[in-house]
Amino acid sequence: MKAFMSIFSKEILSFLRSLGLVAVVLYSFTFDIYIAGNGIQVKPRNVTIGYVDYSGGVVSKKILIHFHKPEFKTPIPFKSQKELSDAIFNKEIMVGIVFDGDFEKNIYKKRPAKINVLMDSTAAAQAYVTLSYLQNIILNMGNIKFPIDLAIHKLFNQNSNSKWFMSFTELLSVITLLGVILTAMVFVKEKEDGTWDIMLLMPVDSKLIIFAKIISQVVILLGGVILSFGFVIFGVFNAPMNGSIFDFLILTLLYSITAAGIGLFIAAISESALEVGQYSMLIMMPLIFLSGAWTPIYAMHPVLQFLSLFSPLRYYIEGSESIMFRGADMFHLWNYYAALLFLGIILFIYGYRKMGRLF
Repeated sequence: MKAFMSIFSKEILSFLRSLGLVAVVLYSFTFDIYIAGNGIQVKPRNVTIGYVDYSGGVVSKKILIHFHKPEFKTPIPFKSQKELSDAIFNKEIMVGIVFDGDFEKNIYKKRPAKINVLMDSTAAAQAYVTLSYLQNIILNMGNIKFPIDLAIHKLFNQNSNSKWFMSFTELLSVITLLGVILTAMVFVKEKEDGTWDIMLLMPVDSKLIIFAKIISQVVILLGGVILSFGFVIFGVFNAPMNGSIFDFLILTLLYSITAAGIGLFIAAISESALEVGQYSMLIMMPLIFLSGAWTPIYAMHPVLQFLSLFSPLRYYIEGSESIMFRGADMFHLWNYYAALLFLGIILFIYGYRKMGRLF
């Protein structure tokens, strides 16, 4: 136990002395989460809009009044549709609206009136949401009555606050990347510093060395998670924790073991920090793609849906979001805990054996 604590303390002190690594971890668990929550907007925000009004009537002006901040900037008038198209091509505006010459006349005569909408759909998701806003504004102006009373109840995130979701999802991605990289670096650093052979000559069991180094990095990771929750997710964004923070930390601990197993494998095949970064991206990016963090699982191709079953990040994200937003407890999420434990044991044993061959 004394040898274990000595190695554990040595790794913690080594981390604290590495100011660059400390800065990266602090940035990842604070400013990066803050930027993701504030900077990534799903709703339209400051959308530049232009228009050509061939009708010159009152109705078109009433419609344009409804495009206001914070969703839209003040609409910019253009003389012709060609000028409008050129402005979209040059990225001066994102949305262009063209009112036909007979637009107002058709409105008053209760005939179908046409509005042409030109949209830069380079950012497809943002363009789709913006188009929905445009349609709602125009439909509300038309006073169209439906024979259905639609009662909408938003569950788990009543205000549709994207900051809560984006910051929390970014935190899970940070845990994934740092969990792998920190574990790999703690071993590769010994190779780079030329102390690997000295470590092999230590009168300590290799299992003890590996476990002490891994647990030290898991403690650092959990410390970063608590810091991120306290100062950013709870402090800045005032996000709710509908479930138990203890259940989330247990799930994070299981996932950290899984990430440590991947980190051990990368450390065994890497000789430098550069190789750690390259192998980490090569392995982790497919896991992130298959996790459902960027694209819902149900929207993927059936083959990718099947492959996602082997991504531990999928179970971590779904389980964590259920705890955070839905208030689910450990009993109801036993399958996520079991899946992470199963994959974690397999990956950890494989990584441990791969690393153990070097001792």
